[in-house]
Amino acid sequence: MTIKIKTSQELEKLRIAGKLAADVLVMIEPYVKPGVTTGELNAIMAKYMTEQQHVTAATLDYHGFPAESCISVNDVVCHGIPDFDKKLKNGDIVNIDVTVIKDGYHGDNSMMYEVGKVKPFAHKLCQVAHECLWLGIEAVKPKATLFDIAEAIENHAHKNHFSVVREYCGHGIGADFHEAPQVMHYTSPELKQTVLQEGMVFTIEPMINQGSHHVKTLGPNKKHPNNTIFPVKTVDRKLSAQWEHTIAVTKTGYEVLTLRPNETPVLP
Repeated sequence: MTIKIKTSQELEKLRIAGKLAADVLVMIEPYVKPGVTTGELNAIMAKYMTEQQHVTAATLDYHGFPAESCISVNDVVCHGIPDFDKKLKNGDIVNIDVTVIKDGYHGDNSMMYEVGKVKPFAHKLCQVAHECLWLGIEAVKPKATLFDIAEAIENHAHKNHFSVVREYCGHGIGADFHEAPQVMHYTSPELKQTVLQEGMVFTIEPMINQGSHHVKTLGPNKKHPNNTIFPVKTVDRKLSAQWEHTIAVTKTGYEVLTLRPNETPVLP
């Protein structure tokens, strides 16, 4: 596994792409409310990315994915397909995942949105998932390992009686959407073999489930007869929450390349 070390010029391009990706999530927030469809939300973001930001949406046609964003509602873990027939309702929790390409480099991030008034257990899941992300980020520094990131995330999820999805993980990112390393969010001994170095860039994106960590892929349906890999749902139909940032390893720690304006670490 060869992990690319980014040059200062590449890091600057990744900062620009990261900021643009973050801006999409901020822009769409006022539109996430009861009655809107996930298809409408995607269309708003697609127009903003194309006409205002002049960027390319990385997800569109990536492995056949049919939209400019992934929108995952309630028990959809990730890779939710936007749908003009899928209306959000009061109490839903929604993850919106956006990756943009600017000047050949990617910015990848996602966040949770609470629709109207959500139940306390749903709010807690979103909060703990957010804390898991930031605990993982706080573990990033030179000479730390991927195990340190996974351990911080897994311990906090289990402490709160939630589970960590195992089939999907963070990833290196740069000129390619997905690069080495795979950034697992659960502990495994081999993760200790990957030592972090200044110039590495990757995403941390823990998917935290209310119930079991087991997930399933829905596969083909009438609207998407050729689909075999989207979307992913919890097997037990309980809720799932996910937050994501793109991170660069710096000389003394980390830089969050997709940090939103006025965003600060969310720690327990």
